[in-house]
Amino acid sequence: QLQLVESGGGLVQPGGSLRLSCAASGFTLADYAIGWFRQTPGKEREPVSCISRSDGSRFYADSVSGRFTIDRDNAKNTVYLQMNSLKPEDTAVYYCAASPTAMCVMLLYEYDYWGQGTQVTVSS
Repeated sequence: QLQLVESGGGLVQPGGSLRLSCAASGFTLADYAIGWFRQTPGKEREPVSCISRSDGSRFYADSVSGRFTIDRDNAKNTVYLQMNSLKPEDTAVYYCAASPTAMCVMLLYEYDYWGQGTQVTVSS
């Protein structure tokens, strides 16, 4: 069974940090571009970050650039999203997804596999 599972979400104070994990089972993440997206109630799912399959290039949304870092650990078949200097506006459900494209794409329809999401709440 092909599956993505996110973990690492929770409640954190503004300025704090969290590291989200995206673990795959049934397939190899290194064969896919991996994206992180987030969604809040009543809003569309928006792209946050992506790491390519081909050359490890990375994309970050303007709202998180300089604060978030995406990385792979192929040996663990896991992709991470390190989130620093968190702000209340980062509060959302975060999803990871896998796309067979070589380079980063941030179009939802390009992603074949999705996790169930993990809640991140930034609040004092």
